[in-house]
Amino acid sequence: MPDPSAPFASLLGDRYSITRLIGRGGMATVHLARDLKHDRDVAIKILHRDLDETGAERFLRETRIAAQLSHPHILPIHDSGEAGGTLYFVMPFVPGESLQQRIAREGPFPVEEALRIARDVALALAYAHGLGVVHRDVKPANILLHEGEPILADFGIAYAVLSAAADRITASGLVVGTPEYMSPEQASGATDPDGRSDIYSLACVLFEMLTGEPPFTGPTAVSVMTKRIVDPPPSARRLRATIPAGLDEALRRALATAPVDRYATAQAFAEALSPSSGTRAASPVVAVLPFRSVGADADNEMFADGITEDVIIHLSKLRTLDVIARSSAMAFKERTQGLAEIAAALNATALLDGSVRRAGNRVRIVVELVDPRTLQHLWAETYDRELTDIFAIQTDVALRIASALQAELSTDERARIGRGQTRDLRAYGFLLQGRQHVIRFTRSALLQAVACYERAAEADPSYARAYAGAAQAWSELGETGGYEPREAFRNAQAAATRALELDPQLADALCVLGHIKGAHEFDWTGAESLFMQALALQPGHADAYDLYGRLCTAQGRYQEGVEMARRAQELDPMAHRSDLISALQRAGRKEEALREAERAVALDPAYDRLRAAYGWALTLIGRPDEGIAQLEKATQLSPDSAQWRAQYAQALAYMGRTDEARAILAELLSPTPGHYVSPYHLAYAHVGLGDHDDAVDSLELAFEAGAGAIYAIKCSFLFSPLRGHPRFEALVRRMNLA
Repeated sequence: MPDPSAPFASLLGDRYSITRLIGRGGMATVHLARDLKHDRDVAIKILHRDLDETGAERFLRETRIAAQLSHPHILPIHDSGEAGGTLYFVMPFVPGESLQQRIAREGPFPVEEALRIARDVALALAYAHGLGVVHRDVKPANILLHEGEPILADFGIAYAVLSAAADRITASGLVVGTPEYMSPEQASGATDPDGRSDIYSLACVLFEMLTGEPPFTGPTAVSVMTKRIVDPPPSARRLRATIPAGLDEALRRALATAPVDRYATAQAFAEALSPSSGTRAASPVVAVLPFRSVGADADNEMFADGITEDVIIHLSKLRTLDVIARSSAMAFKERTQGLAEIAAALNATALLDGSVRRAGNRVRIVVELVDPRTLQHLWAETYDRELTDIFAIQTDVALRIASALQAELSTDERARIGRGQTRDLRAYGFLLQGRQHVIRFTRSALLQAVACYERAAEADPSYARAYAGAAQAWSELGETGGYEPREAFRNAQAAATRALELDPQLADALCVLGHIKGAHEFDWTGAESLFMQALALQPGHADAYDLYGRLCTAQGRYQEGVEMARRAQELDPMAHRSDLISALQRAGRKEEALREAERAVALDPAYDRLRAAYGWALTLIGRPDEGIAQLEKATQLSPDSAQWRAQYAQALAYMGRTDEARAILAELLSPTPGHYVSPYHLAYAHVGLGDHDDAVDSLELAFEAGAGAIYAIKCSFLFSPLRGHPRFEALVRRMNLA
């Protein structure tokens, strides 16, 4: 077929400059072009002339509808039009490759990666279906991979083509789609398939990612379409035995011949592919125990802790391993339990144990990987090297663990391990000092951490991790009220931006920017994109899952919020429990929230946040007397916390003990010097006392100051009495949450 761009290019000379042909399909050719108005590269799809003789108006109307879609996993349509009788549309140019090219090059995907990609595409389809837009041509060639993240292209274009051709074909005269991925109803000539058709097509794509081939194949298009109508859905496990049974069952359901037998919605299919559904392959769970410091030198102990954390970071970049986060691993630094007991507490299937001795310019590191069930050594090594070799040792340890556990590593994952290190040991030392300060979470400790990270950056201005550390410390200062929020988040944003300029693949910095973009700029789509990038680069990043889950819950996306919080807890078993409880409470899953709260308090009875969460869990199921006792306990565990005192006042007021509640509020309104009380927290007490105008006043002040978790008010049960208040609803709209 001749390239239609030659006569077409002259018609767009003042708007786009076509550079070269980059793809050819059944309906169109794709060209790299330059958008002259906006000075950017774009991709232009030019429809073949046999499809664009009539119906330009219908085509443009349908592409305008598709252009309204805005989702991080959907490739937007910038422009569309007709020039010289030729129809075209314009999209961003996405460097990288399509899913089709990746499958052709590498064959079947690791199960975890295939599930992640399919789930992200399913969520994009759920979003579009909610707006009444069906894709109709979901296939690997239409799924682009940009930095590991899937982007679904050509949304609505198949329907636009059908609309453009409607005046010159019979109802059964044109079928748009690709036979290997087409639903049975499309193959039968249905003119208006619903979202369940896209679910079928996505299931075909997932089947191919897992097995290397679509579920139905044949020598001709007719034979393929006949098979999918006549034959039962095949089993992916027959082609690849390691596919979990739950995933195979989910695929069979999505591939059902009759739409009524499939998942009702793409959201339901996405949930069926979630980690909690039983579709995940059982990945090895590795806990890196704090490396023992050999010698009494305090600096050597800090050095050993630093090596522990860096090995955890490297391993958490591998999708086929679950790696227990630092905060949970460090709880076992004193080794008061045996290895089997530690493994049980962390749900770990492998433990890395080790020791570090530093003497002058040399370091000796002994490591061993142990199966805690049998105490069998899976791998062991002794490194006796120059101190400057420390970063190469960390990388080697991570790769050797992956090999010992038979974890599949992609080329990208191998390249990411060991990235972002410094060659300056002074800079590394300051970074380690900063980490020691930041884990104490007090205002003074966080400011000391910032100072250490800044000294690390001075020693090595190219050290991206130093800037990322400063960004995290500033963000924590702004979130907890330990510093003027607006200034703290400005500093966090500047440091994270600088970190990404130095290392665009630094997940910690992406997390900070994602949190700021969602929680403080209320750009929910932009925030989601950043969190997805972070998790693509570091799949074991527990904090990324937790923060991402908070943003999902704030938007009312409860199932996703719960799943993210559960995943964070899997990776960091000793943390994130309060956020999981909160997500369940907001989702209305009160009994489940109570069970989680009871387990969490039993494990950590002295944690004030868990006591407060337990108190509300009891209150929400109708046991307010017990609940208020737990909230009082939270204030006793943390007497200086305005948050728990305000929530305690709210609960007291609900119980009719208004005099006590007002006394606490009066104290909060007149804090002692040096104690900052966020207006966000004052709103709790005002709500309980029924002072709704005062509560909204406080929330408006918190919004202007960027204080507290203001982004979460829409779905918070603590603020539910304010729903319907005109100024409260206006505030929700200002946060793009209407």
